[in-house]
Amino acid sequence: MVQYKTNYSRNILFQFLMLSVLTGFLLLLNHEFLINFYIKNQATNTGYIVNSSILGLFSLGIFRIIALLIRYNREENALSRFIKNVDNDELLPTERVNKKSLIYNRYTSVLEISKHNVAVNHSALASTLMATEATRLSLPRFISNILILTGVFGTIISLSIALVGASDIIDSADGISGMSIVIHGMSTALSTTATAIVCYLFFGYFYMKLTDVQTELLSGIEQATTLYIMPRFTYQTDSMLHEVGSLVKALHEAAGVMASTQVDFAEAGRNLSALTGNNAESLMRLSADIEEIKSLLRDGFRLSSD
Repeated sequence: MVQYKTNYSRNILFQFLMLSVLTGFLLLLNHEFLINFYIKNQATNTGYIVNSSILGLFSLGIFRIIALLIRYNREENALSRFIKNVDNDELLPTERVNKKSLIYNRYTSVLEISKHNVAVNHSALASTLMATEATRLSLPRFISNILILTGVFGTIISLSIALVGASDIIDSADGISGMSIVIHGMSTALSTTATAIVCYLFFGYFYMKLTDVQTELLSGIEQATTLYIMPRFTYQTDSMLHEVGSLVKALHEAAGVMASTQVDFAEAGRNLSALTGNNAESLMRLSADIEEIKSLLRDGFRLSSD
């Protein structure tokens, strides 16, 4: 029996929906503070640019994660259908299975290799599939690695702006304009750092869950290959020896049954021989009795012996 979590990706999508709704509700409750913190009283466009870049990367990564979760949900359904077909002893296990699915491609690959009378290297197939699927996570992995760095980058830029403002304070007489730049730089540094941290926590959790979904799916495919596909088309030395051993055991049992049957036939032959002997003796006695009756009739009726 294949051990894997069915509809695992659907559960992660449901978690994403619930957490998104909760996050949107919290943002709506604090919208006035967020507007003042991110939009109003901005001396430069630095905060807009950096925060927009962070949110853009975050949105791109989330879109990719959702697309992969939907794809893996289809793969899980195809794997479930394949296993159900096998359990129901369907003539073709890939009946009603998506032809673009991973399990369908694995079945056709093993079938094609077996047609050429070549041993199927399960390890090579598993490594190839894992390498192929790993490339699908390259963009989310990249975004997960640099998302927190964008906040650090925004902090550095904002602190640079603050230092420029501090320089203006020193150089100018009043220093009011310079002080506003310093305050703006510190505020932008905090806003970009906070945005990057929140986005990283949200994105990092679902990226981790995406890798779990992928691992669970690939594990189910390899189990199905080992339990249901490989035994249909491949014959290894150990399996052949096991089959030969089973055949010898069956032949030994058949020979025992034949010996027992032979003994029964011999006993039946002896019984038949004894029965034939008894019938012969009965016929002889019957013949003697008939002769005696004939002799009595001749004597009684004074008949000639002719």
